[in-house]
Amino acid sequence: MGNIITVGMADLKTCKSPDGLITLGLGSCIGIAIRDPKTGIGGLAHIMLPDSTSIRGNQNIAKFADTGIVELVRQMEKLGASRARMVAKIAGGATMFQAMSKNNLMNVGERNAAASRAVLKQLNIPLLASDTGANYGRTVTFFPETGDFHIRAVGRNETVI
Repeated sequence: MGNIITVGMADLKTCKSPDGLITLGLGSCIGIAIRDPKTGIGGLAHIMLPDSTSIRGNQNIAKFADTGIVELVRQMEKLGASRARMVAKIAGGATMFQAMSKNNLMNVGERNAAASRAVLKQLNIPLLASDTGANYGRTVTFFPETGDFHIRAVGRNETVI
């Protein structure tokens, strides 16, 4: 077992097995885990918003699905991963405030999940599994060596996708 690297909010990190990656507090945010099974190179992004074009002047590309996922893939390729072999899993995208979910603009979790799926599709990276939606937060730990994506939530059993 290697080191577990923490990925902050609006952040992304890469690693090579046996290291793993963890991010805490995925409410409406999405955790996108990508790996190249042959090299053991993986990455995890904690994105907050679906679209970088909706906010002017924000330079944090990891904050958005449209720019964060592209950057994560770029960094993984720089380490020696091949996009042709990459596969992904996602978690998060919860509706944390039910009263606001009736307003589509406020349903950020659902929009984050949809944007993440769309970017992965554009990049031709298969989405193998997801655990999105509902109304609870998640903490995820990703192991690029096996592809295991552990999901923990308060009051729920840990799942692995």
